[in-house]
Amino acid sequence: MTTNAPLELPGADAPTEADIYKCVHCGLCLQACPTYLELGLETESPRGRVALMKAVHGGRFGLTEGVVGHMELCLQCRACETACPSGVPFGRMMEATRAQITATTRRSLRARAVRFLVFRLLFPRLGLLRAGAWLLKLYQRSGVQWLVRELRVLKPIKSLDQLEQQLPRLPKFYRPPPSELVPAQGQATRRVAMLSGCVMPLVYGPVNEATVRVLARNGCDVLTPRAQGCCGSLHAHSGERDGARALARRNIDVFLETNPDAIIVNAAGCGATMKEYVELLEGDPAYRDKARRFSALVRDVTEFLAELPFEPPKKELSARVTYQDSCHLVHAQGIKDAPREVLRSIPGLRFVEMKASDTCCGAAGVYNVVHRDLANGILDQKMANVAAAQPDIIATANPGCMLQLEMGVRRMGLDARVAHVVELLDEAYG
Repeated sequence: MTTNAPLELPGADAPTEADIYKCVHCGLCLQACPTYLELGLETESPRGRVALMKAVHGGRFGLTEGVVGHMELCLQCRACETACPSGVPFGRMMEATRAQITATTRRSLRARAVRFLVFRLLFPRLGLLRAGAWLLKLYQRSGVQWLVRELRVLKPIKSLDQLEQQLPRLPKFYRPPPSELVPAQGQATRRVAMLSGCVMPLVYGPVNEATVRVLARNGCDVLTPRAQGCCGSLHAHSGERDGARALARRNIDVFLETNPDAIIVNAAGCGATMKEYVELLEGDPAYRDKARRFSALVRDVTEFLAELPFEPPKKELSARVTYQDSCHLVHAQGIKDAPREVLRSIPGLRFVEMKASDTCCGAAGVYNVVHRDLANGILDQKMANVAAAQPDIIATANPGCMLQLEMGVRRMGLDARVAHVVELLDEAYG
């Protein structure tokens, strides 16, 4: 998988020279970068990766297999952006670099098949994704999963066995009501549209239900458009920028037609991408202005509740709770206080900060599947910090983080549950 093509190709996505040369190589990003802290290699740091971008941009070498490997090991957690005094937009640069990799390299047949299944077939067609989830639920409920694990059927295929062990127990799937609208409790003061998402309604359907109830409790008419689709975040992070743009256009059309006061998102990764549709579609004259209007309406659910402000809950929730900052909430969206404000409002809840709460847990979209060993090393450090906080509940704000933390709880044998912040508020509302 090699190419000598320069980084900047005509008509293709590429990091801009202005972005690349913002980096002054000060090194303040190093201690914020999970892959650098885990591996100790300069090439696995933001500074090192920017240096490689500069070298390829300047024509000193091409996107070789080695360069591609360093780029693909990045979690895109964007902690480096928080640490950077020069404002280097590393997330934007990495997405553009991966788009160049996708455009100029030929992957293995297996990798091409997986990418086709994920990016061309399942996530653009949520009906197919839901059908696959039903098959998975049947596998879990029918006893086949128990038999597979008891007989260790997959043990000879280590990667497949590990992937099967990561599968969460699927709950009731979320579906919006036939009318698409849940009216506010009492006087409606706002009309909001909610992103149902692609993973959240299937893996964490109760989080969507809790989100709707909490919004309605706080005077919102809540609309969940059935015609919406995947937000495109996995596509954008994986170099499939054209696919991300197609999904963005669809969501822009669907959501703007509802004329909402806000577009509410309860998945941090989705919210970050949707707030950046304006960058994704900057070169599309038909959607540039619509993308600006759309992105200006997007709010994380905790951000929106803090802005209202929300009704303080009355019911006590007697539990010791720590909070894991989802990377794309704290680093990409700059939202740190709002989730904590929600948690601290709950009577009886004993909130305790964990050490390094804003470092990545290793989930990073599909990173914990394609780079499992490194992701597990990063998770182990995170879970050591979780264990030190001794929580009854680990709260977070993204489905990928929830999956990863649940696996971490199982690996360490902790007596703790993982919950979305909005679920806890919903419980406290009774």
